[in-house]
Amino acid sequence: MTDQTPMRGVLSPVVTPFDERLEPDVDRLIRHCRWLLSHDCGLAIFGTNSEGNSLSVEEKIDIVDRLVEAGIDPSRMMPGTGCCALPDTVRLSRHMTERGVGGVLMLPPFYYKGVSDEGIYRAIAEVIDRVGDDRLRVYLYHIPPVAQVGFSLDLIERLIGDFPGIVAGIKDSSGDWENTRAMIERFPGWGVFAGNETVLLKTMQAGGMGCISATCNVNAHGIVEFYKTWQEPDAERRQEALTALRNRVGQYVMISALKATIAHYSDDLGWRRVRPPLVALDEETVGKLGRDLEAFGFTMPGLA
Repeated sequence: MTDQTPMRGVLSPVVTPFDERLEPDVDRLIRHCRWLLSHDCGLAIFGTNSEGNSLSVEEKIDIVDRLVEAGIDPSRMMPGTGCCALPDTVRLSRHMTERGVGGVLMLPPFYYKGVSDEGIYRAIAEVIDRVGDDRLRVYLYHIPPVAQVGFSLDLIERLIGDFPGIVAGIKDSSGDWENTRAMIERFPGWGVFAGNETVLLKTMQAGGMGCISATCNVNAHGIVEFYKTWQEPDAERRQEALTALRNRVGQYVMISALKATIAHYSDDLGWRRVRPPLVALDEETVGKLGRDLEAFGFTMPGLA
């Protein structure tokens, strides 16, 4: 298979800030997107760590419109569009494609469990047919630990074969490196992204395209620099350092911890807000997280 993915590198599932009424705070979001892009990190908005499934279809459409109007390059965006309701997925995927995004990150319909490959195939195929736009680029979102519905290798092969160029890649958040490796080996040149940076070196060595990782929200500089220099002799040592930081942050509730970190380094406590059912970290936990990060000598360079 020839290299046909339009996107590669490091992307962040961009955390979504909220105002006092728990409405999306797009001005804060624009600033954060600009900071990520300043470190050459792409924008996987409306992903898991974006609280994407806590946002309505209308909110997502409004947010992406305002990002584009603010000058954020849509070609660097991979917005999440996969919903349980087929018409919602179609509407979001169509709108994002018309706005010129680099691709859409598509969860399978995830409410019903134990569905067959045939059922998942029909869901994705129906979206592609209804969008009816050759510019559509679908990146499948494989996260069975959360969705409990995923994409088998045979299903991926069928989708690529029936929709060449349109089904452009996958984010593998299975947590199983052997599954990621199998995807890369079976579909060489296709857009396989690791679900976090702990296996970024292995992913690049195997022929993958990069990673889409929650901790890019706070460590964009470190992860992107590693992606750009993974072939240098000290790569193993630097991978270990990235993994150690990721694991330290991962000891906390991830979304709340990311927001608390941004709040601390931007001196903006409004960043700590999350939408229910999530809960912000308490003060004691925020203090412990801060001390953990300080022990790493962690900074967020250029954050205003």
